[in-house]
Amino acid sequence: MNSKSIINRKVKKLTATALGALVMSGGIACAADKPADAHNFYKSGKVASQKVEFNNQYKMKMAGNLFLPGDMDKDAKYPAIVVGHPMGAVKEQSANLYAVKMAERGFVTLAIDLPFWGESAGEPRNAVSPDMYAEAFSAAVDFLGTRPFVDRGCIGAIGICGSGSFAVSAAKIDPRLKAVATVSMYDMGAASRNGLRKSQTLEQRKKILAEAAEQRYVEFSGGAAKYTSGTVHELNENSHPIEREFYEFYRTPRGEFTPRGQSPELTTHPTLTSNVKFMNFHPFADIETISPRALLFIAGEEAHSREFSEDAYRRAAEPKELYWVPKAGHVDLYDRVNLIPFDKLTDFFTKNLK
Repeated sequence: MNSKSIINRKVKKLTATALGALVMSGGIACAADKPADAHNFYKSGKVASQKVEFNNQYKMKMAGNLFLPGDMDKDAKYPAIVVGHPMGAVKEQSANLYAVKMAERGFVTLAIDLPFWGESAGEPRNAVSPDMYAEAFSAAVDFLGTRPFVDRGCIGAIGICGSGSFAVSAAKIDPRLKAVATVSMYDMGAASRNGLRKSQTLEQRKKILAEAAEQRYVEFSGGAAKYTSGTVHELNENSHPIEREFYEFYRTPRGEFTPRGQSPELTTHPTLTSNVKFMNFHPFADIETISPRALLFIAGEEAHSREFSEDAYRRAAEPKELYWVPKAGHVDLYDRVNLIPFDKLTDFFTKNLK
């Protein structure tokens, strides 16, 4: 059997619900060398930054990092972009990088922690709420649109991985989001219901739902929370390629980050009882209603997640664009600055935020 067939066989075994929804495995940890162009924790002397807090519509504290172009005219108003992190991640993983790079290019940018993650409020920690995740983008627009240096008619969003589907969901009901770009998008609803390439059966789905429902009794009675999916903490000789791909970002210095006061063992792992809420999440339903606001779907040619960008593009109305990054996988577009098409993003938002 050739290597492509082996990889396809392994992919079919996955039931990807978040960040690959990878199964825990034991063994000795190992990882490939960090790519030379991977700069997740990139800093810029051309950009001013500050931590900010603001409330969402439900009076929950939202945390973000605000980035301002260094040469701002104090009397001018600037276009702004909200940047959402991958599902299970925090703003310091990928979102900050995009925000800094786009601030260098003249945009006011805000990298946010989704509710229940990072420094944003919400209990229990690591809970899944697609509606609250979409609300986070609208709350960020509330904040940006009330800054004196932001043109409130020129606000867009970048959603990375799972946040791509949350940004799309937000844009369907919030016309203040004038343009949305997604990068390495996961449709967290389809991934949870069907797995990658529709590899999960209905019976498997029902088994997950039954387990989560029973776990609710445990937690309601005071028992410990149970966590699911996310990224493995170790690799072994049987680890499959997608498993390794996420490990090499989230479990190595390349992208590893644990918010203060939180356990490294729980990073990227949502709670089991809430994760099933993704099965009711249909972000691409009515996606055509976003038109005439523009959509840009960016994905790697070799990304295991490319099916989600293809699906969104097929359903969306004009103006829309599907942009393939040559020789790039899913995680490559989290932090590999020589592969991430920042020029394409700049052209897209310059054209559509004016």
